[in-house]
Amino acid sequence: MTDITHHTPDALLAAYAAGTLPQPFALVVAAHISLCLKCRAAFEAHQAIGGIVLEGFDAVEISPDLKTNVLSLLDAPDQESDVYARTGVYPGPVMQALKGKPPRWRRLGGGVKQNILSADESGSVRLLYIPPGQAVPDHTHGGLELTLVLQGSFSDETGRFDVGDLEVADEDLDHTPIADYGAPCICLAATDAPLKFNSVLPRVLQPLFRI
Repeated sequence: MTDITHHTPDALLAAYAAGTLPQPFALVVAAHISLCLKCRAAFEAHQAIGGIVLEGFDAVEISPDLKTNVLSLLDAPDQESDVYARTGVYPGPVMQALKGKPPRWRRLGGGVKQNILSADESGSVRLLYIPPGQAVPDHTHGGLELTLVLQGSFSDETGRFDVGDLEVADEDLDHTPIADYGAPCICLAATDAPLKFNSVLPRVLQPLFRI
């Protein structure tokens, strides 16, 4: 794996540690943390700070049964982590979203494919497969977009993104991501609003492809 140079912003790590990050973005951040030691350490620091804050609150009594039940869960084997370990290019959190199965790709045109993992009022998160040299149509954003590279790489107006790199895009970024030559680029991408394509055909097809 190449060195990761594009990291999760600290504000997103703090929101993820606090449990307030919307599910689509939380999945991308969880996958990035599983690949990036630097962001994992920062995330754990946020968790530690949260624990210190909680220690400042008054204690609340709990029933003996609740304490016993929680301890029994802690002692139980962690079956989920065994089932949803990293598989190929897909980190554990992505395999969990896939329920341990390979992606079910749907063609978008030009060799580009997607697998929508979830989509609701909080946003959507999907896997994207982009052949080498293929461009995603020029677009800007109606909100926030997080894109994590799982295989290959892509380049746009802001730079090059390799495996493990996370691009954070918002309404201010108008770009045309292009998959670099080599292995096909596979990305995990989350948005909280539809993309804003600059050309007519992508806009016409946008409702069909749910982008």
